Amino acid sequence: MLIGAHEYRRWDAVEMARLVRAGEVSAADLAETARSLIDEDRALNAVAEMAEDLPAGPPVQGPFAGVPFAVKELLAWPGLPWTMGSRLMAANPTPGLSPYAARIRDAGLTVLCSTTSSEFGLLGSTESALRGATLNPWGPGLSAGGSSGGSASLVAAGIVPMAHGNDAGGSLRVPAALTGLFGFKPSNRRPAPTGPDMPGLSALLVEHCITRTVRDSAHFLAATERTGPGAVHPPIGPVTGPSATRLRIGVLTQTLTGREPEDAVAREVNRAAELCAALGHHVEAAEAPAVDGDALSRGFFTAAAVTMSQVAGMVTGMLGRAPGPEELEAFTLELIDWGATLGPAARADGEKALRDAARVYLGLFERHDVVLSPTLARTCWSLGHLSPAAGRETLIRRTEEAVGYTPVHNAAGCPGMSVPLGHCDGLPIGIHVAAAPGADRLLLALAHELEAAAPWADRVPDTGWLDRHR
Repeated sequence: MLIGAHEYRRWDAVEMARLVRAGEVSAADLAETARSLIDEDRALNAVAEMAEDLPAGPPVQGPFAGVPFAVKELLAWPGLPWTMGSRLMAANPTPGLSPYAARIRDAGLTVLCSTTSSEFGLLGSTESALRGATLNPWGPGLSAGGSSGGSASLVAAGIVPMAHGNDAGGSLRVPAALTGLFGFKPSNRRPAPTGPDMPGLSALLVEHCITRTVRDSAHFLAATERTGPGAVHPPIGPVTGPSATRLRIGVLTQTLTGREPEDAVAREVNRAAELCAALGHHVEAAEAPAVDGDALSRGFFTAAAVTMSQVAGMVTGMLGRAPGPEELEAFTLELIDWGATLGPAARADGEKALRDAARVYLGLFERHDVVLSPTLARTCWSLGHLSPAAGRETLIRRTEEAVGYTPVHNAAGCPGMSVPLGHCDGLPIGIHVAAAPGADRLLLALAHELEAAAPWADRVPDTGWLDRHR
């Protein structure tokens, strides 16, 4: 039975799970409603592949039993192609459940589909040769960000209350900022693993989700964090509200490459700092850390080149040749070619740049409990700005200009979050807050406090413009 769209969209995942437990709605009804909304908003192009089966019979167990959910196409999930957003992997067989995917299953979530990503999650806009461009529900021609753009688009449009994503340099937080959502990156290695630790980007990658409410994100983390002997950080369980502890908040406005944000972004950061001060926190300007931002960028893209060179090497034997433009996008091929020129010394320098940036940045937490900054240096950008066809040097420069705050947290292992506190000309602006590695509870408690003081859940896009695309 279909549930009214307005009523369905008022519920977050925690509320949906409560309604299922109480017998007020069924998992099948929720899934049917979500699927009807997916069909209605196909023009968003946020869905990669649909799962075939709907839930039937009594609801499964778990804290999110019966709640509609979507997984990013970079995560292997039974019954869904594991494409990694690439034509190269379109026929890739799906392996068994990783420990992380098993946690999603055990949480009781109903996985309806996979969501679109940039190819291998490399770029900050979801415009792949495999799927095409994913639209941002906030307006025609706007990018939903990347690489978790499909998940952000679905949640922003109210189709699912939350969706999986992952983050190696901002891939959760960037699309959350562009779509007016809460994007939390846990401390590195807090979530359950998806596979063995490997060099390259996978060493920086953290799994989580994009949500509208803080409590959904907090409860999802509790359901998917590592526990037992394999836990790197002590498990925190669900963080259910703010803390009485007042924090020392340092405010940074410049990117780590020394760029100032757009005026609208700077204004919203100041407003967020004023809100924190009004809540009783000690707020002061943070001294810009002496991070070599250019070296950090090189280190990050060196890691990406190493990862893609590994992928190319694995498939060359299967294809009988190196992958070409029929299988990989121009940016990916350029990364592989560049990676082939990097000897052991250059790769070691890249790894050292990431370590150095992490060490210097972590020094901020000797003086501040959290660091507040923009999530992005600019407001929403148009589709095409970070298209994989734009050329490697142009894409790296444009990425550095916009995404100059988030990557260091992956190198340093910090938890970080994009909080939808800001807006300009009707479009969302994300405010970033980070804490020292392991301090996820502190960060989520602050998020609860900010959400209560400046609620954002009812600030949703008007998607009437999609009518002409349907």
